[in-house]
Amino acid sequence: MVLLGYAIMCLIFGTTFLAIKIGVDAGLPPFFSAGVRFLAAGLILMIWMYARKKISFSLLLRKETLFIGAGLTFFTFAALYWAEQYITSGVGAVLSATGPAIILLIRSVVLKDKVPSISFIGAMIGLVGVALLMLPGLSGQYHALWVIACLVVVLGEFGYAAGAVYSKQVVSKLQGSSPIAQNAAQMMHGGWMLLVLSLITERGQIHMETMFNSAAIGSLLYLIVLGSMGGHTLFYWLISRTNPVFPSTWLYISPIIALVLGWLIYKEPLNWVMGVGALIILIGVILTNIETLRSLFASQRNKASRDKKVPIVKVYKN
Repeated sequence: MVLLGYAIMCLIFGTTFLAIKIGVDAGLPPFFSAGVRFLAAGLILMIWMYARKKISFSLLLRKETLFIGAGLTFFTFAALYWAEQYITSGVGAVLSATGPAIILLIRSVVLKDKVPSISFIGAMIGLVGVALLMLPGLSGQYHALWVIACLVVVLGEFGYAAGAVYSKQVVSKLQGSSPIAQNAAQMMHGGWMLLVLSLITERGQIHMETMFNSAAIGSLLYLIVLGSMGGHTLFYWLISRTNPVFPSTWLYISPIIALVLGWLIYKEPLNWVMGVGALIILIGVILTNIETLRSLFASQRNKASRDKKVPIVKVYKN
């Protein structure tokens, strides 16, 4: 069941980038679309958890969930949704995979954590991949907004990284609530922030004919139900069944799914330079997290060996 859940999660996360692109291209204002998605998904999850008596709405009043929502949802997805007006969904997915390297940078520079040399090498390799991925825009093959949008996605990942690091710092303060409840609360906070941003910047861009466009409605429903509620719930379910590291490895698989889907289904351009850049970014991401992955595999091996050593006790009935 764990492997099946992991495969479904990777597939869902790999398709969300294309779903965002379809919605934006259908005429949905990016900040409005993102805001509705996360506020609706967070609210539905909150109500569901409340009905099961596993959450209190007072969680929304905690400054921790407010700050986490600002980083993980608001900054990250404001950047991604805006950028996907000008770049392909596949490029957006691969650039989003730079988040772990930025987490490493924050841990090293801000928190003064000791970071392995191989992780720094991985981060540098990832930067080379980002440059290659942006090369078509830098060489004039695409408009200048291509380069700006690529940079915006990477800047948005600083918000993701800050939110992730902060959430680990305050985890003890939120021990009384489940991870799913915490995720619902932070999505709601990120959602209302995105809607406020939309109100300020996207006035006059929301039209009824756009809202009732089948592509726009389909994109929103898919992202709310499968992308935010389904994908994130599976993510936290996997954490509860395994550990925090294993589910996060979707970052190595979903960008490839997004690139291929964008090329096959949406006819997005994909040349060999971009392909090499994407591959280098993924190699960099793996090297950045290599020590964590080694620890994960070592713990799994130790667990398997302990299970083998457990004596079998036979009970006989008289």
